Parts: sequence; structure tokens; C-alpha cells
Amino acid sequence: MAVLLSLLPHMPHITHHGGATGVTGSCHRLQLDPDRALLVDCGLFQGHDAQGDNSLEQHRVTFPVADILALVVTHVHIDHIGRLPHLLAAGYTGPILCSIPSARLLPLVIEDALKVGFTRDAQLIERFLAEVDSRLVPLDYRTWHTLIQDDRHHLRIRLQRAGHILGSAYVEVDIQTPNNYTRVVFSGDLGAPNSPLLPAPEPPERADILVLESTYGNRQHEDRSTRQQCLRAAIDHALQNGGTVIIPAFSIGRTQELLYELEDILHHQTYQRQMREQPPPTKNESSPWERASPAKGGGPFPVIVDSPLAARFTQAYRDLKPYWDAEAHQRLHAGRHPLAFDNLYTVDSHEDHLKTVDHLARTHRPAVVIAASGMAAGGRVVNYLKRMLGDDRHDVLFIGYQAAGTPGHAIQKYGPRSGWVELEGERVTIRAGVHTIGGYSAHADQNDLLDFIQGIPTSPKEIRLVHGEADARASLKARVERWAAEQDCKVQVIQSPPEHKAG
Repeated sequence: MAVLLSLLPHMPHITHHGGATGVTGSCHRLQLDPDRALLVDCGLFQGHDAQGDNSLEQHRVTFPVADILALVVTHVHIDHIGRLPHLLAAGYTGPILCSIPSARLLPLVIEDALKVGFTRDAQLIERFLAEVDSRLVPLDYRTWHTLIQDDRHHLRIRLQRAGHILGSAYVEVDIQTPNNYTRVVFSGDLGAPNSPLLPAPEPPERADILVLESTYGNRQHEDRSTRQQCLRAAIDHALQNGGTVIIPAFSIGRTQELLYELEDILHHQTYQRQMREQPPPTKNESSPWERASPAKGGGPFPVIVDSPLAARFTQAYRDLKPYWDAEAHQRLHAGRHPLAFDNLYTVDSHEDHLKTVDHLARTHRPAVVIAASGMAAGGRVVNYLKRMLGDDRHDVLFIGYQAAGTPGHAIQKYGPRSGWVELEGERVTIRAGVHTIGGYSAHADQNDLLDFIQGIPTSPKEIRLVHGEADARASLKARVERWAAEQDCKVQVIQSPPEHKAG
């Protein structure tokens, strides 16, 4: 059984069916009465959060669903929505509430998840997506939405921008009963200030109970100028050595932010001379991206997105320009195209993917390749790593969290020691440069999380720390308690106990 979590009298009860003691599988249940509940997220487990080889059984939803009034989706990363097929298979028939951008992006994520984990039957996938589409209820930010209002409850929710990926939100839940009024806030995943494309999250005006992520609860990120310098240094190294900068990145969020930053680097830095110094490709060396769309005056240095899914997300990001931040709109007004610049290429077919891997591994053509998955646990990036990790001309650049138990974590840990990693059953020696830029993390760091808490006008009565490894949660808990003592605030900070991961 999942663990009962709210310790305050007359407060609604919260249980976690994932995401309490790790960074994946987020799934939080807010119980109002024995026959009424709200579910926030329903994500897949990954890395060490996954138990054994029977992932189908682990992800099966065994908690009750008949009493769930609605599923609220904070954002569309797979570790927050990946169990949606299992939830519907368990009999859930209610609505799926999310932001307007998330409603556009969610079907793309679910379609990909179905193809990877369930079936490639096009008709089955089409029927499931139609079912999901019929349940989606897109909500405007900063607008209250009433779920139920009767003699027992007035329950309403409001989404606020979280700055994590496009469409991400934290969820405010207002619960009014004849004898009590409580506001519960679920942070989802909060973004860092000054993230590309997205405005920073603003703290809520009230939170009696705050369920707060703690992914980077024990760390601070580099500032934006520092991380851009690190990215520029990796590009310089590629130009000098004729190597490839391999960036494992999730198809949604990190890919688009990287493109935004790369456009800025190329806009402000003159790489034209360096590009012209590179010898032109011969007919025998030409790659799919060179054949398809030569750069307009940009020379042979390409930024390659090798992921059809990432390309679809990038197009969706372009279509959702109204949700970009002020800085991005300034670039647009100046005639720049942050997600569609001249040196940007996409690789669609699997055949062209294999040709691109082979071309870059054999030749000394510098390039930046962005490919999924973000933790190198599968996807096209694995083929690049298998071919290039053993060559010191190349670099691997991590820009997101690498969960324990994933190949990305192993490369990050053992690469600087000239170690090895197992990829698809093959032991690969690591000679390529391995770098990590924490500033491109999609998550708020320790100081950002503290700022979020401190920005709430009246401190919460209870803060539950979730979505973080044990040391991150413990470090953040200590910082919050120290601040609360200094401010003489009465707030209970709780590291969530282990939950029943299979539901």
C-alpha cells in the first residue's frame, strides 16, 4: 500500500505512487474523501527507480481509479505522463487537465511511448490517441477551473507557469468544505531562472501544503553566461579537432533550448572563417544533411538534430510562439529565427541516421549532434556513442540530469577516468571528452527552490520534498529548516517515505 502522507489535522491526504524517493515515476494522489480524489501526473520509472526487468508489471496501475475526479498533468515529460496508457487500461474514465501548450505536445509524447513500449500497430495507436484527445481539457494559465461544487466540496485548480519546458505548470488546488479551506500546491518540475525561451516561475500567493521537487536540492547551477561559454568551448574543440560534439538530449525541452542557445552563439561569434578553413566535402564523403540542405553561406559546420520526434517538437515550439518569453520575442522582432537558423539540419529516416553516424565517425567534419535519449538509455544517440566514445577527437556533452543506473550516468562518472560503459550489451571504452554543463538543467537548483518557498507570502504549514535522490532531499530539507528557524516560521519539512512503486 502507498503511504499516507499528510500529518496535519483536517488536511486532505496525499499519497505517492511514484516520484517520492527518486527522480522518475511522478504520481501523486490527493484524497478528499473516501470516494473523491485528484491525481497529479502519472509517469514512468527510469534508471534505478525501475525495479528489475518486468517493467510492464511495475508500471501497471493497481491503485483505485474509480474515485479520481481528474488527472492533472504538470508537463509532458515521460516520467510524468508515461503511465497514462496503464491508467486508462486500469479503468480511468475522467478528464486529463493540462495547459494549452501541453495539450498540443502530449499526443506526440504518448504516440512515441506507445511505439517504444507497447505496439507499432498504427490502428491501435490511432484509436488510443483519439481516446486521449477526447479526454484532454486544455486550461489557460492563471485561471481557476472548478472541478466540483456541492454541499461537500468546492474543488478548483489553477495552473501557473513553471518554466521547466513549454507548457509546464505547477498546480494550485483549492479545497473548500463546510468546515475548512486548504490550498495544496504541487510544484511539478520547476525551471531555473533565465532558462531559454521560458519565463521564470513565480511563487504562489498561498500554499498550506507544498509538494516540492528536489532534483537539484543539493546543488547550484552555473549562470547562463558561464554555461554558454562552456558550450562555445565544446564547439571550438570540435572545429579544432575535426570532431563531433554529441549531446544526449530529451526530444522536448532541452533540444529546443539548446537550439536557442546555439543560434545565439552562432549569431554573435564569427565562425565563418573557421568554417571556410575546413576542406569542402567530396562526393564520396557527402552526408545526408549536406545533400539535403547546404547551409546558406554558413560553411560546412552543421548543427544536426537526429530525431524525428525532436523535429516534430521543435515545429510545435515554433507554432507556440505566444508562450515564449520576452527575450525570445525580441529576437523574433529583430529578424532572427532561434529555432530555424541556417546551419540547422534534421535527420529523419533511420537510413540517413546510420549514414550520418558513419560519415561523422569516419571523416574529420566538425559537427554538433543533438539526439535522444537524454540519459543515453536508448534511441539514436546510442549509435553515435558506440562509434565515437573510443575516439578522443569527439566530445560528449551532458546538459541534463543523469539518473543513477542509466548509461549517461556511467559515462558521466567513468569517462573522466578513461573508463568504460556498456551500451546495448557492448562494452565501450571512453576516450572522448566528457563534459557536464549544469546550467542547462531544466530544474531549479537549491537556491531557486529556496527562493520559490521564500516568495510565498505566508510560509506553508507543511512542505513535502519529492522527485529527488535521498542526498538532494536531505540537503534541501536542512536548508529550508535553517531558513524557517531564522524567520521563526512554523513549517514542517518532510522527506517522503518510500512508496509502493507498482501502484
